[in-house]
Amino acid sequence: MTQQDAKFEDGDEQPIALRAKDGEDLAIISTLVQDAILPITEITWKADENRFGLLLNRFRWEDKTKAQKQGRDFERVQTVLVFDAVLAVASNGIDLSDKDQVISLLSIDFEADGDGAGSINLILAGDGMIALDVESIQATLKDVTRPYVAPSKKSPEHDLS
Repeated sequence: MTQQDAKFEDGDEQPIALRAKDGEDLAIISTLVQDAILPITEITWKADENRFGLLLNRFRWEDKTKAQKQGRDFERVQTVLVFDAVLAVASNGIDLSDKDQVISLLSIDFEADGDGAGSINLILAGDGMIALDVESIQATLKDVTRPYVAPSKKSPEHDLS
């Protein structure tokens, strides 16, 4: 029996599980969650635990090229995004009372106040935003389901004009 070297293509893709502790880490998470969608009911703020979380339906940007090459549909995956060390939460441009509302996350940025503290801003489609006043950047991103075919079967597109 002959033994063959393993090839990259033979490896199983693993769910993403990342932690962010600085602005560079947060930028990576921002890229991965671009165009994630979620019902407003999947946002949780636990003030007594200084924890803010979202259950996202994340577009799998890391799989886009492979899906195109294989001629298959694009995928999404349910992902939990949690921020710890959160002191306060504010929102603008979204109606928190509309429980049927679905929002789209465009990006995440960080504005430092000094000593690692600052504001993490979740920028939403339609000029909405959720601002987290934080002691420091402590974010976790973790895929929690198997990937599924994106309902639109398309990749998100942005008109940059």
